[in-house]
Amino acid sequence: MYALCDANSMYASCEKIFDPSIRDKPVVVLTNNDGCICAACHIAKRLGIDKKFVPYFKVKEDLERAGAVIRSSNYELYADISQRMMDVCSRYAPNSHIYSIDEVFHDYQGWMPPEGWFKHAWAIRRAVWQEVRLPIGVGIGPTLTLAKAANHAAKRIPGYRGVAVIDDETSRRYVLQNMELTDVWGIGSRLARRLQALGVDTVWKLANANPGWIRKNFSVLVEGTVYELSGIAKLGWDDVRAPKKEIYSIRSFGQRIFTPADLLQALTQHAGIAAAKLRRQNSLAGTAIIFATSSPHDARGYYRKYITHRFAVPTQDTTVIANACRQAVQAIYRPGVPFYRCGVGLIDLSEKAAFQHDLFTPSADNPELMACMDAINVKYGRDTAHIAGQGIRQKFAMRRQFLSPQYTTRLSDIPRVKC
Repeated sequence: MYALCDANSMYASCEKIFDPSIRDKPVVVLTNNDGCICAACHIAKRLGIDKKFVPYFKVKEDLERAGAVIRSSNYELYADISQRMMDVCSRYAPNSHIYSIDEVFHDYQGWMPPEGWFKHAWAIRRAVWQEVRLPIGVGIGPTLTLAKAANHAAKRIPGYRGVAVIDDETSRRYVLQNMELTDVWGIGSRLARRLQALGVDTVWKLANANPGWIRKNFSVLVEGTVYELSGIAKLGWDDVRAPKKEIYSIRSFGQRIFTPADLLQALTQHAGIAAAKLRRQNSLAGTAIIFATSSPHDARGYYRKYITHRFAVPTQDTTVIANACRQAVQAIYRPGVPFYRCGVGLIDLSEKAAFQHDLFTPSADNPELMACMDAINVKYGRDTAHIAGQGIRQKFAMRRQFLSPQYTTRLSDIPRVKC
């Protein structure tokens, strides 16, 4: 059996842990630079203001009328709370696999709790609430996809109240018959429309479809979903957490930038972030996509320019990727354009251990230097060591007007209790 523990409205729930004054109010969290809504608590959702990725300035007056509390994304706080949640959840299973900042899978490997699956799930949910003050949903099922479906039921289908277990045919049928196609793990809106066009318009029909017919008309991945929904395990951890096939680092600026030097600094910083991710999964990048844009909401019109840079030898070295950014910025920059966002994407990825080098084209990478820089940044925090090209004082730093204190990661922000 597998379990999925998933925090409810993670970012908004984290904001309420250390601030009792907002626990009974609608809370909305904004993305980088306070650009768009990225999370809303259950109270806000009940008021109909759960408008994900809608620009904040467009709904600002609606939020004020609803009395919503606005918060900027506090990633330092969310990461720390996430780690505490994972620590508590991991006590309840022999193997845990963190899937995202707010989701962790448990693999029970044939073990069954003596108190039964339902009480076991409740114990996890209760422990996380008591020790972290974070509301979570717990779903348990015989496959990863059914555990995900059970988690959906725990949070979205009336009557479950945070816990759902699929351990027999009756519970499987009930949960699947109360889900939409797009609620199934791996079924997006485009794929759902294709399924509906061929008569597979419910999750129950999908679970009972002929796997061979599904594979012929869609893909082996959708065929695997059919097996998983019927209770036959097809997904493993390697399938769920396979190395990424492309890595991007993209961010909007806290304020518009107008000079090529500032644009180069920002691109160099993205090169460092993307390269560090690339090294963590031990891959090499054959091509970089480097781009910058103005805001689509600017009255001056929209400007977007990208450069595709192919490396002579696939690389994972920050300095090599940063050098590609230096070459690209000359083509991307245009005087007078108020640049709003830029980014670096690494594609054409290959596994480093399996790469065959060319005898006559040596690599420019310096793996010892990169390993040293990564070790320093892991121990002392990101960008403690970085290449000089990304600068020290950056004009494009994130705007976080509604930032809450970093209660657990900064000494000056630790809550004080008077008694």
